Amino acid sequence: MATQYAISGATAREIAASAERAVTEGRLRPGDALPPVRTLADGLGVSPGTVATAYKELRRRGIVVTRGRGGTVVASAPSVASRRPPRVPEGLRDLAGGHPDPAFLPDLVPPGRLSPGARSHRASPRLPQLEELARAWFRRDGVPDGQVTFAHGALDCVARLLSVELRPGDAVAVEDPGFHHLLDLVPALGLRTLAVAVDDEGMRPEALRSALRAGARAVVLCPRAQNPYGSRVSEARREELLAVLAGSPEVLVVEDDHSADTAGGPLHSLTTAGVRGPGRWAQIRTVSKHLGTDLRWTAMACDPVTLARHDGRMLLTSGWVSHVLQETVVRLMTDPVTAELVAAAGTAYTERREALIAALAEHGITGAGVSGLNVWVPVRDEAAVVNGLRSQGWWVAGGSRFRIGAGPGVRITVADLRVPEAAVLAADFGRVLADSASTYGG
Repeated sequence: MATQYAISGATAREIAASAERAVTEGRLRPGDALPPVRTLADGLGVSPGTVATAYKELRRRGIVVTRGRGGTVVASAPSVASRRPPRVPEGLRDLAGGHPDPAFLPDLVPPGRLSPGARSHRASPRLPQLEELARAWFRRDGVPDGQVTFAHGALDCVARLLSVELRPGDAVAVEDPGFHHLLDLVPALGLRTLAVAVDDEGMRPEALRSALRAGARAVVLCPRAQNPYGSRVSEARREELLAVLAGSPEVLVVEDDHSADTAGGPLHSLTTAGVRGPGRWAQIRTVSKHLGTDLRWTAMACDPVTLARHDGRMLLTSGWVSHVLQETVVRLMTDPVTAELVAAAGTAYTERREALIAALAEHGITGAGVSGLNVWVPVRDEAAVVNGLRSQGWWVAGGSRFRIGAGPGVRITVADLRVPEAAVLAADFGRVLADSASTYGG
């Protein structure tokens, strides 16, 4: 029996390690069921309590999940096996990556003088000039800039915030559909995921209320350029969400404004509401979407408690963000030519996104995307649509890795989809649906 399930061991630690190896090596795949506790205990000759302890450790680490009567199964994205997108087949037009158009990215030229000598920057982790630029960046959109700090990337920042604020088993409210790496990160930290449905205006208030009632201790959302749905929080929706959050002042609200300069619309941040805003909050901004994907630098504005906890943990780990990287970002953020490129990118992304949505509508196909780089198209059968478009020369992203309970769909990245191409893609999309009409959800 133990051999059948690829699990061995005489102690809880050995059993958990054996199951983890089986997942890492692919002998146990996402969705595969682990044997019932008593069944595995009998097969290994150990007590049921030993197996139960092993399973508890696997759940805590996000490797398995328990589905009530469905038993214990390998998580859809176990923390030991990163869920990566499939390789783009040769010869296809890649609209699946979610990346910016390289034509609008500036040349990355690192500073000519590197930091002299071997010395620690822990005493002064932030370059004063970049810190002031970051404050002005937040202040431009009304985000409070009293406390600002840096991190290595949006997910790096979110992971640190959740790890210092929450404990294994705590719940995090996330968008559904949402950013697939965040959906993977939460269970990898040993936390529970509570799905919050979204529409064009962001998180739905009633869904957020349900998540808070279910015990969410943190909320992570994108105020604009939401990935993959393309939501942008409206002024009215901001007020609705603030009303929902008013009864939960202890909940940490994290906004990931990852495409602040190319999102294609104004920011209606929950943090701009002053005393009516959340008591515990953080707003995160990155430059990878408009200055370069290799620039793993993030600015965060937040409340004083969140700042102290984040920086305290960072001090104990990486310590600081490379000053060479910071100097490079300073040069780009103060370069007039780069500013023109960024402005052109924001305009182009809006035109390309709106062109595709309009072209799809001409074929009776609904696409969502009022902001950002992507268009989300609901379908009934993701695989049928992905494969059908592949046969037409297009490669789009199946929506399964972006969803928890939301309906199926495909994500199309429009960043480098020229406006004339939108009509061609929409026509091919229509042909795919006509060939298998039962696969489309309308």
